[in-house]
Amino acid sequence: MSYVFEPPALPALPVVGTDKLFPVRRVYCVGRNYAAHAREMGGDPTREPPFFFNKAADALQPVPHGKTVDHPYPPKTSNYHFELEMVVALSKGGKDIPVDKALDCVFGYAVGLDMTRRDLQDEAKALKRPWELGKSSDLSGPVGPLYPVSQVGQKLKGPISLTVDGVVKQKADLADMIWSVAEQISFLSTYFEVCPGDVIFTGTPDGVGAVTRGQTMVAAVDGLGEISLKVV
Repeated sequence: MSYVFEPPALPALPVVGTDKLFPVRRVYCVGRNYAAHAREMGGDPTREPPFFFNKAADALQPVPHGKTVDHPYPPKTSNYHFELEMVVALSKGGKDIPVDKALDCVFGYAVGLDMTRRDLQDEAKALKRPWELGKSSDLSGPVGPLYPVSQVGQKLKGPISLTVDGVVKQKADLADMIWSVAEQISFLSTYFEVCPGDVIFTGTPDGVGAVTRGQTMVAAVDGLGEISLKVV
């Protein structure tokens, strides 16, 4: 069997300490998973169950440690926001996974950003339309190298922070998540069969805001290093 044209390269993320790549199948993002962020976005964290949206797998932008990379400001927006997140990569999957078995699916963790055309997302919310134009622009998911669980253990707590031009904009602890990583995986598996290669952006703390061309973002998660991006 042949293709009508050469298929694009499979989206993939580097793995720390190896020359291997983690192939990405699907990208899920959980919304409003830190109480303070839920409130700043107009939600009620005491009553809302978790909800998810998707980014295209090829919207991920692999970012190495130790250098600042260019991140393109996307078209059709004048309000482009950073959202710091810890990213989870799965090497196992299934349906209706119990919470106490969910972490067995995790291959590793990374630091990431859910970059958002906020004006387009807000317009979609007002019109009750899907969020893809706001959430899935090209390279809107910068992600650092993956750290396998075998190296760092399960990331259940620890500082998470983001600076813009050296000024702290977001700062929290992974323990502040409303829905834990295990609960997110378990919840997702009741709606989809989660599979090896799936990636989950686990939510952002409060303090999200806009960046402009020329500014530099540095995102860090305890034990997972940091990534640096200059908006161009």
